[in-house]
Amino acid sequence: MLAARAARRAAFAAARTAVCPRPLSTSACRRSDALFVHRDTEYNNPKIPFEFTPENRKKAQTILSHYPPQYKKAAIIPLLHLGQEQLGWTSISVMNYVAKLVEVTPMRVYEVATFYTMFNREPVGKNFVQVCTTTPCMLRGSNEILDTVCTHLGVKPGQTTPDGKFTVVEVECQGACSNAPMMVVHDDFYEDLTPETTRRLLDAFAKGERPKSGPQSGRHTSENSAGLTALTSKPYGPGEHCQPDFQ
Repeated sequence: MLAARAARRAAFAAARTAVCPRPLSTSACRRSDALFVHRDTEYNNPKIPFEFTPENRKKAQTILSHYPPQYKKAAIIPLLHLGQEQLGWTSISVMNYVAKLVEVTPMRVYEVATFYTMFNREPVGKNFVQVCTTTPCMLRGSNEILDTVCTHLGVKPGQTTPDGKFTVVEVECQGACSNAPMMVVHDDFYEDLTPETTRRLLDAFAKGERPKSGPQSGRHTSENSAGLTALTSKPYGPGEHCQPDFQ
């Protein structure tokens, strides 16, 4: 009986394979530079000590004072920013140090640091150049700006120059779409860029200068090319157009 049952199963499997063959296949192994997995290296491992400078310790205490004692973990992001500002990037030692400050397990800090792309988990150059290539900037020529930056510095997006002065990355919207195209260096926005102004800015940073941020076209803030066209009359005062009973 068991032999007959086994024979029926074998016959059914053979018939199913004949009617609907299902070949096995495997996909190619893909490795991504965006995988958020830490691997100890000579320059990034938990044995490398890190702590805030006396000045940054005061800043850290000020940050922590903004939150109730039982919610210290709410200060993880600003403290990581402070650590990155001091070191230049966010190492595993920075994360562990912040975890001790806010009294959470290190994993809680790792989760934050690997989620937000503004935390650089690898060393970057002295000047961190972030070129926006989202749609508004792309329509205004951001691809040419990115090519200008890479050609002028001799690197590709994601790379650092051999002298360690510049790291170039391509990023999404930086929030100044009306002044496209633009890039951010350090925490400063440089807008209304052309290849010529871009090269001039890079040369200034290479010399250790800090060029004036904002639009590089000569305009102020975000007014259009025709100049001021709205809100040109004197604003009316409170209650000026209300009914007499409400004035």
